[in-house]
Order: sequence, then C-alpha cells, then structure tokens
Amino acid sequence: MAECTHDCSSCSQNCGERKEPQSLLEKLNPHARVKKVIAVCSGKGGVGKSMVTALLAAAMQRKGLRAAVLDGDITGPSIPKMFGVTERAQGDQSGVYPVLSKTGVQLMSLNLLLDNETDPVIWRGPLITGTIKQFWTEVIWDDVDVLFVDMPPGTGDVTLTIFQSLPVDGIVFVSSPQELVGMIVEKAVKMAQMMNVLIAALVENMSYFVCPDCGKEHEIFGKSRVQELAQKYGIAATARLPLSPDMAATADRGGVEGLALDNLNEVLAVLEKIQK
Repeated sequence: MAECTHDCSSCSQNCGERKEPQSLLEKLNPHARVKKVIAVCSGKGGVGKSMVTALLAAAMQRKGLRAAVLDGDITGPSIPKMFGVTERAQGDQSGVYPVLSKTGVQLMSLNLLLDNETDPVIWRGPLITGTIKQFWTEVIWDDVDVLFVDMPPGTGDVTLTIFQSLPVDGIVFVSSPQELVGMIVEKAVKMAQMMNVLIAALVENMSYFVCPDCGKEHEIFGKSRVQELAQKYGIAATARLPLSPDMAATADRGGVEGLALDNLNEVLAVLEKIQK
C-alpha cells in the first residue's frame, strides 16, 4: 500500500469513511502513572523558562506532591544541571527510569542519556519530536501527580507535536517585560487557544531588579505587562519574578530546590486545583 497522503479525494484505497477525528495522543508507558501534565512555554528563548519549570516542580514537591520534569528542550537541556543531577538514566526491558533529584523530583532529559553532557545535539526536527514522544511512552514515571514539560521556545513543529501527542492539562507561559517579548508571547498564547489547551498562568521573569543597597525595585527591561496580557487573554494567575544574580548562581550550582519564592504562590494555587 502506498504511503497515505491524507487526501481521500484522490486516493484509490478503500479505507472506509472516517467517522470521527483521530487522536494523535501517544500512549503512556504501561508501567508508568501520571495524573496531570503542565507545559511550561515561552514565545522565544532566553526568558528563563527552564528556571521557572524547575522552581515550580521543586515547589510542588515541597507541598507533598510527586513532581516530575520532562525536559523537552532537546537541543538545550538545562534541567539536570539546575537540580545538580549528573547520574545517567538507566533502563531495562520495561523502559527507562527517571533520575531522582535530592528531594525526589523525577527527571528525564537527553543530558541524562549522553556520555558527555556538553556534547551538542545536532538533530533535525523529526528526530527531536520522536525523542520527546519516547520520553512519554518509554519512561517509567513513578506515580507522578504533576509532570512539568520544559518546552522548547516558540510555536514551531516541536511545540505543536507536544500539544498533540501529550495530554496537556494546562500551560504556564513565561515572558519578560520587553515589548517585543510581549508581542511574541501573545503569538504563543493564541496558539494555545487554537489548540484548546487551558492557559493556567502567566509568569513574567526578570520583571524587576531589587537594588542591594537601597532595596528599591527597578524595572530594568521596561514596565511590566503581565497584568495587561493576563487581562487581555483571561489568564487568572500571574507572577512577577525578579532579576536575581544570586538565584541564577544557585541554579548554576544545582541548588534550585533550595529556592522558595512567595511570588509563585498564586500560580501554584492554580496548579494545585488542576492537579485535583
């Protein structure tokens, strides 16, 4: 049989009339259990999406939930480093086992499968999307309450594949205050709406800098737009995170689980409701 072109009008094959839309969702590993999936997205790179993903997962774990992170940013994986994890992932005939962080957050990233974490991943799109699907279908996620997917930036093929292949229950968008980034995040928000995925929260990273001498907040990258965007698109939960060299240094040392930010409480409350 020739490869299907999905153009039934010019096809001689008798496949029968398609009565209902076909699901593109991939099946979870039969030995795994995941209750809810939250995608952490951004319209562009460099806004701290991975940092927000790590902070949310660590916070949910502290609340007594079983949290996990699927590192979907295949060509720029940074999740293991933030959690201080260098152990390689192991597997058997049943599948691949996620690596545990110090507090028990389950992690899966391409860097946990490479011999050298600094080796570049020079892959084309189909191989990248296939790997992300395998992180869902072949990893033995152990009774996870909330699985956070650290998404690649933008609205391209990989992002579309994740939305179609994984049962995403909600999205947390990450942006920064610049007008250009605000415009780009609006594109990503509109994509999510077109995919009929719940937009749970909007996090504005690098929103302000607190002067260590006077304690005053300075909006280095421009006036905050988080409330404006949230109101425009009906997003209930928002958060503003500071530009903090100390936070960045802590994450670089693998200590992200030691960072607890009250700024994220509103977002966490919404995610807990989704989890229930």
